[in-house]
Amino acid sequence: MATVTPEEMAGQLLAEGFSRSGPAAQVLSDPLTDTPMVVTLDDLRPYELDPRLTRNPLYDEIKTSIRERGLDAPPPITRRPGAEHFIIRNGGNTRLAILRELWSETKDERFFRIPCLFRPWPERGEIVALTGHLAENELHGGLTFIERALGVEKARELYEQESGKSLSQSELARRLSTDGYPIHQSHISRMQDTVRYLLPSIPNVLYNGLGRHQVERLAVLRKATEITWEKYASGKALVVDFETLFHDALAPFDGQPDSFSVNRVQDELIGQMSQLLDLDYNVLALDVDSTEHRQRAVNSPPQPPVETATVVNTARAGANLPDGSRSDGAAVGACGNAPNNDATPLPSPVKTPRAGASSGEDDAAVRLQGHIVSPAGNTERLQTIQHMVAEHTGDAIPTFTDTVLQAIPVQAGGLFPISDVWYIEPGLDSPDRLRIHIAQFAQEIAEQAEVPGCIEAVQTGIGFTCIAPGPGLSPSAFGQVVLALLRALSRPYAKEPDQGDVHLAASLGALLLGGCISDADALPRLSDNGLVKLFRLVRLARRLLDLEANPDEATP
Repeated sequence: MATVTPEEMAGQLLAEGFSRSGPAAQVLSDPLTDTPMVVTLDDLRPYELDPRLTRNPLYDEIKTSIRERGLDAPPPITRRPGAEHFIIRNGGNTRLAILRELWSETKDERFFRIPCLFRPWPERGEIVALTGHLAENELHGGLTFIERALGVEKARELYEQESGKSLSQSELARRLSTDGYPIHQSHISRMQDTVRYLLPSIPNVLYNGLGRHQVERLAVLRKATEITWEKYASGKALVVDFETLFHDALAPFDGQPDSFSVNRVQDELIGQMSQLLDLDYNVLALDVDSTEHRQRAVNSPPQPPVETATVVNTARAGANLPDGSRSDGAAVGACGNAPNNDATPLPSPVKTPRAGASSGEDDAAVRLQGHIVSPAGNTERLQTIQHMVAEHTGDAIPTFTDTVLQAIPVQAGGLFPISDVWYIEPGLDSPDRLRIHIAQFAQEIAEQAEVPGCIEAVQTGIGFTCIAPGPGLSPSAFGQVVLALLRALSRPYAKEPDQGDVHLAASLGALLLGGCISDADALPRLSDNGLVKLFRLVRLARRLLDLEANPDEATP
């Protein structure tokens, strides 16, 4: 083999025939994992399907903060496969718009070059991005009801494209919750009605922030008047259909949400129906009102079933309260659902005692005081913020006085049904009676753990003591932990021999919360009924010990 000199090798490498035959890469591929990077405003675009369509109410405050402090929380970015520009992954469109304004105003490089966290485009990218923007906007800036409704409607379209079939409202709610945006099916129903029936008639009112509470009232009103219309219009030759009638009655109210009134809409709608159907206004108004109540009962989330004895007990508690209308502006939970105030009558709000008050009002005031662990006053600033939020969402502000006595019974079984974990009735507020109830709750908890013979009622301590299982009985691990918990509660106040308890500290979390899902040997957790009884037992025992220490506190 001939030896190649260095000069000959260099000549071959520099020859024209030695060159790249494949295409040259024009751009680098995106990282495959989360990667910090610096991008410019020219590289970045807002997310096109962002549910926020109106100006963020906190826009000016955010802009001031970014101008003075810089971008404390750069938005996460991503890029669709094959796309030229990066986009905001979840939330951050407002910050991007502000950065563009500040760059235009100041030409400061810190507003042009932005350190961001790049996250790869996932397999279900569009759905992940949309639900991420919904959740992020909900958390930081608050969306109007119509923005949430349109966002959920777009999510439904993406889910149906993904699955190739139409989705029910319950299935849509399940998928949204799975992807990080929990929402109740009844809330979705109201959103779809809003997009279909209300948006064409009052877009300005909706986009300017009409709250959920008023939207829901409008939706119920529309359904009630439609049912009434179909009832009386059957067989008549009318010049308009209900859809046209509803639009014509609602459209003139498309002004500002501050001046919008559902009652005025109802009056106008029933007035036009009265003329078209040639029926008395009051007849139609009564019919619509009755149908509205039925619609609220049908469409509200179902309440847990309760036994008759508990319902009677609750009603009796309400009988001692002053007469008054119920609060229809109930508090709204994490999923946006209003309790059903029409299906189950609840005690009326209490009033503070006054001179000449009736015995019923005095009883209500006493019971109200029984629910106060420690007074807590709101600052004027906090109250102002709460009112601003309530006006924006259309929700009523729940107050302690209005809602404390409207508790739904939490447990209906057992010898002493529990309708209120904290409140202690005057007839129960004595050591002997408290011990009877405490011992009964301990016995019922032990029965759930299949160790019923291990609880003995006593007239000392907190009312019960734990005894060893009978000969030949071997409690399960769950039963041993329950007995250990009950003995830990009673032992400091009643002397009994140690029965060889399991190590409670290692099992208490599993007993109260439940074991790890992946742990096949995890203990079963205490049932919801058992947990409520445990809470009630602890509350009564604390009161019993207070009375033992200060007998003068006992109710006469």
